[in-house]
Amino acid sequence: MAIALPAVASIDAGNSRGSGFFVRHDIVVTNAHVVAGRSQVQLQADGTRYTARVITTSPGYDLALLQVAGARPDQATLPLGAGLGARPGEEVVAIGYALGSLSNTVTRGIVSAIRQDGAVSLLQTDAAINPGNSGGPLLDRRGRVVGINSMSISKQVGEGLGFAIAAEHVSRLLEGQNPSVTGTPLTRLNETIERSPDSDDQRAQNTARLESLFQSIDRSGQQLDMAWNSGARVCVAGTSSTQAARPWFALWEINGVRLATASGYNCTGWLDSMRGDALTLREAVLSATESARRGGVYPGTIRDLRRKYHLDWDGWDR
Repeated sequence: MAIALPAVASIDAGNSRGSGFFVRHDIVVTNAHVVAGRSQVQLQADGTRYTARVITTSPGYDLALLQVAGARPDQATLPLGAGLGARPGEEVVAIGYALGSLSNTVTRGIVSAIRQDGAVSLLQTDAAINPGNSGGPLLDRRGRVVGINSMSISKQVGEGLGFAIAAEHVSRLLEGQNPSVTGTPLTRLNETIERSPDSDDQRAQNTARLESLFQSIDRSGQQLDMAWNSGARVCVAGTSSTQAARPWFALWEINGVRLATASGYNCTGWLDSMRGDALTLREAVLSATESARRGGVYPGTIRDLRRKYHLDWDGWDR
């Protein structure tokens, strides 16, 4: 993500500080609440200071566009991606000026969910979004902006809940579309969550249920461990999953297992049997994980439980 850093700017709007990013060589995207009440702001990017004029604000989407005076023609920019195409579990990176002064702070996390708040599409993430990060980009693995970091829910109502405005809203703003929306995503979301019944007990129950399911899957996995160790000595020439918790996770990969030749053993039949059992366990993990996510279990808790029961595989979040 180092290539993205020169395109990220710090914004000084007097009583407010935040982040933004160049989407064109002379246009910066940020949050409306960062520049609220200002017609002009100061910003710094890649070691250069600029003055920028606020040309468009959309409080309902918490977005603003800034026209940068004297921008370099070769100023680094970030491409807009498809926020609504992001998948839960997909890895993302948030970049910004945390606390308004810690330059180019990078935090890593995953997309927890895609939320709809009236007309506004939001990406929920467990990447840390701190004061000063507001307006900075949320990037996918390819370095495309999938969201504009906007808020984190107050600790009184939720931990590890960060939100970014879907990049599609920026594209529409750049095209001149700025429909009226009542309120702001931050106030609407906090009001919605505060009106909701306390879900801590339900989340704890769902976490306990997930752990019980993973315990059961782990027991079946131990049986597969023994079957794999018995047959692999004869049949396996190599696997692609050298970092997996269990070597037979390679069965979940396309061409992940290379069979030995001339072993005098029915290795093809053994492999087919192993693959069938492994796919059954994979479906069990996916089903348990999705149910836990819908039940409000935090993504970090799910990852910790996978590691605890030796179900950690880098393919889960692809």
